Amino acid sequence: MKLYDAEWAPSPRRVRIFLAEKGLDVDTRKVDLRSGEQLGETFLRLNPCATVPCLELDDGTVINQVPSICLYFEQVHPEPALLGTGARDKAVVDMWNRRVEQEGLEAVAEAFRNGHPAFQNRALPGPHNHAQIGELAERGQLRYTHFLQTLDARLAESTHVAGEGFTIADISAMVAVDFAAAVKVGSTEGYTNVERWYQAVSARASAGA
Repeated sequence: MKLYDAEWAPSPRRVRIFLAEKGLDVDTRKVDLRSGEQLGETFLRLNPCATVPCLELDDGTVINQVPSICLYFEQVHPEPALLGTGARDKAVVDMWNRRVEQEGLEAVAEAFRNGHPAFQNRALPGPHNHAQIGELAERGQLRYTHFLQTLDARLAESTHVAGEGFTIADISAMVAVDFAAAVKVGSTEGYTNVERWYQAVSARASAGA
């Protein structure tokens, strides 16, 4: 088994934090995104999506989506449960994780990839080039502001994003907040519930993964 990773990218970090919470050590291979290694013939044979992370199992199966990789590890190593327990709880965790992905992580990526000069013609991840659209950078910032408002309201009534326990939804949201801060898309300043939650989750040992 081998996990293809990239140190500074937000998506692989979600998997690293998940594994750290599980106490799992997986053989890892770093992919150099800055040099475009993910677009090279060797990596594309492994993962035609040209994205990290991806997990190559011993039988040659390749899993290349963060929730799917985490689902695999949850099934093989169910404790601690990070995807919920029971039908209702699992559905709620999945719902919130999807919302964080769509409303938070994707919003930051939209703003960053459409606004940063380093991503000229690379506004979307994957094997194909896409031109930047300045209006999408502005929209991404607005979408992220709306996400923070939603998250703050949710955390006014819940200790964690998907309920009282720490789950993958917290991992995804923490990475979204850190990603937004790093690329200067938005700040949690003034969102008191988000700041309370963030202080707690970022203090976990796994946050440094």
